[in-house]
Amino acid sequence: MRVEHAELSGSELRDLRAVSARVATEAAELVRTRRVTGVGDVDTKSSETDVVTETDRAAERLVRDRLAELRPGEPVLGEEEGGGDDSAGAGLCWVVDPIDGTVNFLYGFPWYAVSVAAQVDGVSVAGAVVEPPSGRVWTAARGLGAELDGRPLRASAATRLETALVATGFGYQAARRQRQAAAVAELLFRVRDIRRAGAASLDLCAVAAGWLDGYVEQGLHRWDWAAGALIAEEAGAVVRLPGTDPEGIGAHTLMAAAPGVATELRTALVECGFGGL
Repeated sequence: MRVEHAELSGSELRDLRAVSARVATEAAELVRTRRVTGVGDVDTKSSETDVVTETDRAAERLVRDRLAELRPGEPVLGEEEGGGDDSAGAGLCWVVDPIDGTVNFLYGFPWYAVSVAAQVDGVSVAGAVVEPPSGRVWTAARGLGAELDGRPLRASAATRLETALVATGFGYQAARRQRQAAAVAELLFRVRDIRRAGAASLDLCAVAAGWLDGYVEQGLHRWDWAAGALIAEEAGAVVRLPGTDPEGIGAHTLMAAAPGVATELRTALVECGFGGL
């Protein structure tokens, strides 16, 4: 049955948010346990540095199984098992990243998460990002705000780019990294400082919490941002998703920023060459 975005009531959105949080929390517990007992086999994907573990696959299987029980018949797009192309689809679809920040997980660096989002016609309407190391649960539903462990979130009150703390990330291909590094080097002189922690979903949540004033990354997939971008947006951040500003920051670039620095950050990204990456 096709679910229209405009038809979703507040109670339906809260239900989708609750399912996202429940399933992501269960998967996060599996990931946390596996980090202690063993991550399993490790393979590579797009390059030697782009890794996937057996825990990634196990977590996605768990999410798919639980969604099949709780929301039978609804399609799932996941990083490891696919389920459709990485584009906006029709109706309701669940978008899953079983471990966002797999390299961090592999090394034991505590900045990785399970991300689960519900999208309708390609638009995120509810989602959760859960951190296995800390157990923190970030949630949002469209029009109902964003929360961290039940506490409301609000983007920072920053108004000057030169004192803004901005996060970014890099791709796995050497040639792309070289271009990204050059653009970030230009940006570094225009902001307070740059952070690179390695998990897009959590960087977006950090913008929502005001821990960061901005975040920009090029080359992300839908599962990387489906939940985190909604959480940032519902916390008041200005979010430009990939494909929404092709003539400015580029067709493959995502930006999230506190409203007081969003326009200035976008201008800086254009001038620093992000649109040509």
